[in-house]
Parts: sequence; C-alpha cells; structure tokens
Amino acid sequence: MAELRHATAAAAATRATSSPSKRDAEAESASSPLVASPRVSGGGKDGLRPHQRWSLPPPVRSLLALEDPRSPAASASYRILVAAIACFALAALFSAPSVWARLNAPYLCRKEGIRLHCPRVSQRDSLWENPHAAATSWKPCAERQSHEVSDLVSENETSGFIFIHAEGGLNQQRIAICNAVAIAKIMNATLILPVLKQDQIWKDQTKFEDIFYVDHFINYLKEDVRIVRDIPDWFTEKDELFTSIKRTVKNVPKYASAQFYIDNVLPRIKEKKIMSIKPFVDRLGYDNVPMEINRLRCRVNYHALKFLPDIEEMADKLATRMMNRTGSLNPYMALHLRFEKGMVGLSFCDFAGTREEKAMMATYRQQQWPRRYKNGSHLWSLALEKRKEGRCPLEPGEIGIILRAMGYTKETQIYVASGQVYGGNNRMAPLRNMFPNLVSKEDLASKEEMEPFKKHVTSLAALDFLVCLKSDVFVMTHGGNFAKLIIGYRRYMGRHRLKSIKPDKGLMSKFFGDPYMPWATFVENVIITHQTRTGLPEPTFPHYDLWENPLTPCMCRAYKL
Repeated sequence: MAELRHATAAAAATRATSSPSKRDAEAESASSPLVASPRVSGGGKDGLRPHQRWSLPPPVRSLLALEDPRSPAASASYRILVAAIACFALAALFSAPSVWARLNAPYLCRKEGIRLHCPRVSQRDSLWENPHAAATSWKPCAERQSHEVSDLVSENETSGFIFIHAEGGLNQQRIAICNAVAIAKIMNATLILPVLKQDQIWKDQTKFEDIFYVDHFINYLKEDVRIVRDIPDWFTEKDELFTSIKRTVKNVPKYASAQFYIDNVLPRIKEKKIMSIKPFVDRLGYDNVPMEINRLRCRVNYHALKFLPDIEEMADKLATRMMNRTGSLNPYMALHLRFEKGMVGLSFCDFAGTREEKAMMATYRQQQWPRRYKNGSHLWSLALEKRKEGRCPLEPGEIGIILRAMGYTKETQIYVASGQVYGGNNRMAPLRNMFPNLVSKEDLASKEEMEPFKKHVTSLAALDFLVCLKSDVFVMTHGGNFAKLIIGYRRYMGRHRLKSIKPDKGLMSKFFGDPYMPWATFVENVIITHQTRTGLPEPTFPHYDLWENPLTPCMCRAYKL
C-alpha cells in the first residue's frame, strides 16, 4: 500500500513540473502513427519491436507538422530541407520538357562521316524487319491534305505549255515525269503528257498510256498542275516540237535550280506559248528548289503515278505465289541482280572468268566504248581502284556469300529481278547452290499469263518493280534508278519497316580479298557492317536526290498517343 502511494505521488510530481509545451509535444508524439511508441507490451528485447527503433529527423518531422519548426533543434535544418526541395522542384520543372522530348524522340539515324549511327533498341534483331521503333516514328505526308487550298491558276493565266521527252528505261522515265510536273508547277505552265522516248538499249516504243494509268495521273494532280493529254489543236506545227530548235530549250544544265527555270526558261515559254525541253535527264536539282516542290515530286512518284490495273493485278498474283510457294505463308526476298553483259562491260571492272571470256569482254568494250577503252593498257589498275571504291557490281556468287553470312538459310525464297545474266547458268551456279529457291516471274506465271506483257519491255520491268516493292526484304547488288526508287518507295510507303539491304561493296571487296580471314570473323564483319544499311530512317542529306531517301521533304513525325 505504501509502494502504491509512493508511485502515485511521483507521477503527480512529474505532471506538476512538466511544461505545457513539452506535454503537448509528448501527447502529439504518442498519438502520431508515424512515430513509434517507446515501449510496446509483448515486444522483444527491452519491449521494443525491431522496426520501431527509429524516429524521423527533426526537419522532416517539422515539415510533416510533427514538430514545431520554431524549436531550436528543427529550425535550421528545416530551412535547409525546404530550400533543397524547392531547388529540386525547380530543376525538375525546367528539365521536364527536355526529358519528355528525349523520351518521345523519333527513331532517326545520324550520319557521321561515312558511318551511320542509329538509336539502340531493346528489340531483338530480325532478318525480315527493321526495328518496330523505326516503323512507328515516321509516316508518309506527301499527299494533298483536304484543308489545303489550291493555288492553281486559271487556264487563261498559265504561262504556256511545256513538253518533254522522258528518256531511258522505265525508272529513268519515271523520274523525268516527276521532274516535269515539278517544273510545270514552278513556272505556272500547263504540262503536255510526256512522251516516253525509245531507248537505245531497251529498244521499246511504249507510250505513256501503255504503262501508266493516265486518268488517275491527271485527276490526282488536278489541284497542283494542269495536265493535258495532247498538244492543243490550235497549234498546227506539231512537228516543230520534235525537230525545230526554235521550239526547244536546250541549255538547261543538270540539277538546275528552280530560279534557273524562272529566269531562263519561263520567258521563252511566255513568248512562244509552247516549248519542249530537251534533253531532260536530271534537269532539276534537289536542295536548290523549294521544299514544297520536292514534296510535290514525292506526291507524283508515290501517289499519282500508278501502273495500269492489269499490271498491278498480275504483280499481286506473282507476290502471292511467292509467299505461298511452300504451301503456307512465308516471307520472301527480292534480289535485284545487276550482272547483264552491258552492265559488266560498262563498269570496266574485272571479274572472275576464263581467259577466253576476258578476251571476249575486252573486244566488246573496245567496240562499244572505244574512247574509254583506248588501247586497254590502263584498265587493270582502273579496275582494281574501282573495286576498292565499291563501284563494281557484285557477282551472283558474292551476293550469295554475303546473304549466308547475314543469316539467311538455303530455304529462303528469293525472287530474282534481272536481265540475262552475263555468263549464264555457270555464273549463277554458286548462288543457286547456296539458295536453291531462286525464281523469276517466268517461273511463277504461265506463258499465257505473261504473253500480254511481252509487247512492251517496260511492262515486264513494271512487274519486277512491283514484286520487289511487295517483298519482305529487298537486296540490291549495284546502283541504278531501279534500286534507288525501290528503296525510297519502301521507306515511304512501308514507313521504314521493310528491310532494303544495300551492301557495302567497298568493304566487301576488302573482306573477299583477305584469304586469311576465318569464316566466323567474316560473318561478324558482314553483320556489323550492314546493321544500319537496311533502309532505316535518316535525314535526306544535301546534294542527294530524294528518290532513295524521301524522309526530310516527304515524311512527318508519327506522334504516339
């Protein structure tokens, strides 16, 4: 009983001597869920639970209103903590836009010297597709938008009529047609439907309407350029457009600027009312014309210029048959093999072959290009230099080795777009041994199906063009307008998803010329070299035509929601 009275008296004395502020702090501490009670019944050692052996620092307690910030223990630390939080908040506020921009940046490769550096992705490399990020970052935007107001002048206000001959093969003619529309727009002139001029090599007299869908071409561009099917009836001297120098503009330099046409060609059109421009191969530049003109060229190439429906339909059949050759859907590769006799001769490169073959090729070159051939003594050193620089066509066997090193197996289905390969079956044997599933359009279609297209060589070229466009992977072996247009078209319409492989022929010649390089090292070098040579997004760099890379003038960001 005495002990009980002593404890009661001690508790009373404690309450009497405690200050009101101290009592308030203790009560607040005891009631807070963030601060552990000093003792808990049933606890471990000393009655404390392990996770409750802590208390918040004074400045944090003050910030959370658990302690009076005016107390000496908390005031200085409190101010420092508040200042630190304010600085952090300001830094986050100012850096948020740049961080967001970096996170939302499109997939875009950048060229440094001769190397192309592309963003890293977590996606595993695929033999058949480019990274998903590349396909979702950009979209085509060369089409005329519904909200765009046409600035086409009335028929009475046009400067006059222009007429051009589209020379060369099918793809060179395609580029000429796009350029013709562009200069008509630059000069506010009416374009007479271009004539496809017979080529010395192709020897094909195809008319525009034999290969392209004229109605779609004219109607699609009706808000941009006025196009007529034929020379106006009031102009009776039609032969003059083909023969008379009075009706021909001949002084247009290659890759001329838009201003050149305005200053030098437009006055003559206004004076004569109808003028032809000849020659017209590469007679319009790229970075010296307005951006909207380059966008118009893309609109012509990718949207207005369509092949005739029967050509499109036959190409669809060929592509479908390629995909179903094994009895089930499978991806296929399209290989543009540039190794015709004319290409081999014109390249002036040296290729593997017998002495007899080399002697025959030397005679052929001397006959076809006597000025370049001279006496032939300088050609060997020239051939070595061109091969080191990557200016020689890849042989069928060489491209086969490259594809195997990349990882494509012998089961790969390959559509071959090619003319008559120089050397015939013997030259094709190494490639066919590595990839036995090589087929051409003649293998996929019957003679009856192909007969209507044999009237014009350009129709057959159009079939190859479309089947290559629809392939899962396109591989080129040498430059030229065909490969250039295919790669650009696949970049634009396929949004960079479709792989278009462009071998580095210079480095490949170095690898092929090293007899001590092990196969494993060769494979590694081939894969590393071609990681960024698959039609990935990159800016259209200056002095470079937009047919192979239309991104800068003709594609837009595809923003992700």
